[in-house]
Amino acid sequence: MTKRETLEKVLVLGSGAIKIGEAGEFDYSGSQCLKAIHEDGIKSVLINPNIATIQTDTRFADQVYLLPVTPEYVQSIIEKERPDGIMLGYGGQTALNCGVNLDRLGILKKYGISVLGTQIPGIMTAEDRQKFKDAMIKCNVPVLKSKTVNTFDDAKKAAEELGYPVIVRVAYTLGGKGGGVAFNEIELYEIVGRGLTASLVGQILIEEYVGSWKQIEYEVMQDYAENNIIVCNMENVLSMKVHTGDNIVVAPSQTLDNHEYHMLRTAALRAIKQIGIVGECNIQFALDPNSDNYAAIEVNPRLSRSSALASKATGYPLAYMSAKIGLGYSLPDLVNSITKSTTACFEPSLDYIVCKHPRWDFEKFELVNRKLGPTMKSVGEVMSIGRNFEEALQKSIRMLDNGSDGLVLNRKKDDSVSEEQIEEHLQSHDDHILFHVVNALRAGISTEKIYQLSSIDPWFIEKINNILQIETKLKSLPLEQKILANAKKFGFSDKQIGRAVNKGELEIRKIRKEFGILPVVKQIDTLAAEWPAKTNYLYLTYGGTSNDLSLGVEEQGIVVIGAGPYRIGSSVEFDWGTVNMVWGLQDNGEKNVVVVNCNPETVSTDYDICKRLYFEELTFERILDITEFESPKGVVTSVGGQTANNLTIKLSNSGVKIFGTRAEDVDSAENRSKFSQVLDKLHIMQPAWQEFTNITDAKNFALEVGYPVLVRPSYVLSGAAMKTVWSQVELKKFATNATTVSPDHPVVITKFMLNALEVDVDGVCDGKNVVVGAIVEHIESAGVHSGDAMMCIPPWRLS
Repeated sequence: MTKRETLEKVLVLGSGAIKIGEAGEFDYSGSQCLKAIHEDGIKSVLINPNIATIQTDTRFADQVYLLPVTPEYVQSIIEKERPDGIMLGYGGQTALNCGVNLDRLGILKKYGISVLGTQIPGIMTAEDRQKFKDAMIKCNVPVLKSKTVNTFDDAKKAAEELGYPVIVRVAYTLGGKGGGVAFNEIELYEIVGRGLTASLVGQILIEEYVGSWKQIEYEVMQDYAENNIIVCNMENVLSMKVHTGDNIVVAPSQTLDNHEYHMLRTAALRAIKQIGIVGECNIQFALDPNSDNYAAIEVNPRLSRSSALASKATGYPLAYMSAKIGLGYSLPDLVNSITKSTTACFEPSLDYIVCKHPRWDFEKFELVNRKLGPTMKSVGEVMSIGRNFEEALQKSIRMLDNGSDGLVLNRKKDDSVSEEQIEEHLQSHDDHILFHVVNALRAGISTEKIYQLSSIDPWFIEKINNILQIETKLKSLPLEQKILANAKKFGFSDKQIGRAVNKGELEIRKIRKEFGILPVVKQIDTLAAEWPAKTNYLYLTYGGTSNDLSLGVEEQGIVVIGAGPYRIGSSVEFDWGTVNMVWGLQDNGEKNVVVVNCNPETVSTDYDICKRLYFEELTFERILDITEFESPKGVVTSVGGQTANNLTIKLSNSGVKIFGTRAEDVDSAENRSKFSQVLDKLHIMQPAWQEFTNITDAKNFALEVGYPVLVRPSYVLSGAAMKTVWSQVELKKFATNATTVSPDHPVVITKFMLNALEVDVDGVCDGKNVVVGAIVEHIESAGVHSGDAMMCIPPWRLS
């Protein structure tokens, strides 16, 4: 009898609240796990307190508990539900650590619960730094010189023996939490203190520092019979100096030769066999760029952020397949549910390049340290697809939705910096590292010197230089068909090209269409077109001559625009909204629902959610390209947060039908001045207000109504540049910042009400009738953003 035939109920642990290192990728992996369980007729129980996730919807799990993922709470659910098995690999480090503790406490044994997937000894081998090191030595996979310690004195001795600098790695954590690079004893003392506190078992690793080495990753699948495959190989553009979560990552690797690729591939397979992985894992290597020397850094014995990226990059449903393996299937048993024509044992092959780019939100915090290192700081990521690195890189920069239209030709002019400052930036990476490389090339610094300073491989530097050369040609030569076509192939947007030649975005669009320069739609089929496959994973590129599919009138549908990368103020809740919109349309008979999104961590970018998925930029230009190809009945912009909402008016003005709130009504709500006028017209009370046109008027208004006042820009997310101002000095500073964040829309100043009660009302309107879903009371007084406020339902202090 197979394992799946003996299972009646399986418990799945989620990852809890969204945090750096544990974001929506675990909603994606957990949802696919629950789907795999459901297909086998097995009941599922989910524990996850994050109400914003898709997996907590009743469509996935048979029973959902919105409770903390801790041993005491999980034990109480085990006592009630009596599951036969437990899945630990789909809720990040939170679920993994909880599972290890459940085993240590004897709870799993007491209730006869089987761990499905990698067993506890395998998990502990991967997570315990000393056990991992011993396992690698045993299977002849090199590791860096290091010592496992539990006290500062031992850490000090280890660092002295290894020689500074050293890197501190923490056991049983993720995102590099608690770790860091120490260049002296004072820095070591600080890092060791936080590292020991962060570790589940009070253990850290003091390791030799190889910051200039390449950082390479492999995603590996293995079943109970030790059948295994490499699903994806990825290369970090930045070296071992920077955590992979803060790194720009490309797939497949671009600078490895055949020997290096297979050397690391063989080592990866030896390592996971030794650890005893069952299902999916990620293994990271450091590779010396000047020799064949390499070392295994760590193995994540679970689904991870890299797993989500690899799954979306290759079209191989890693989380789903891993769950099936946990239920007892072998790789040859399983058919790839995307291709429908190959088994899960067939390694994906890519005929395109994928670029993952992290999204940071440093702007939300004053005096924040923007320096990147071994501890992850990014809050989200995007994934772009192109036919060359230049195209994929520039697409990924636009996808970040942080004001940049690409690597060059942006609205904000580059600040003038000295060669000395440029070299300093190249050595100490921050979130603008690629722009520093651009500045270095502009300053005439050689590729070799940039490489020596930054440890970025010369191949990537030369590709960046290609983009600069196109920029130079655009600025210096007439805008003819050949140069325009080349610019588009190298990832330049119409907006960038327009800046180079002093023309508008739509004017450039008109010119290139007259030249016949149009993007083509390509499929991701995991097979590089070697086998026939029909998939719904799509992307647009200028590196092709024909579309991979054609659409008839019967396939005309509705396009739903997603929210893009996670950031402060726009997280998994908008993915929940996107997916539920798709489900709602499908439940009401719409067969052809199309999703556009660029976030690999989301459920909305799963292969089985919609009819067609475009892994694409959420820019005006690209959405127009897609609507021209799709000829949809309409477009939904209301569920993708501020990013999608900001496209509403432009799309409507271009003739695209918007489903939901009309574009002019969206403007009435988003435009602070127009919204205040609506309230006045309806005689709805509001604080005294004035549209800000110049700083003098703003000061006069503030003096008239009295400080404090609230500065409020339009069309922004999570209160960006919104400030409570208490003096004239602050007013000048924050009003200037607000006009920078919202340059095309008015900024309003209102009287700030002290000690006021704040209430949110959520409702649904069909144009005439309004249904109120909830009235939510803020526990803090007005002035704390709703995203940071504690709330309660129902309200307690309202009469």
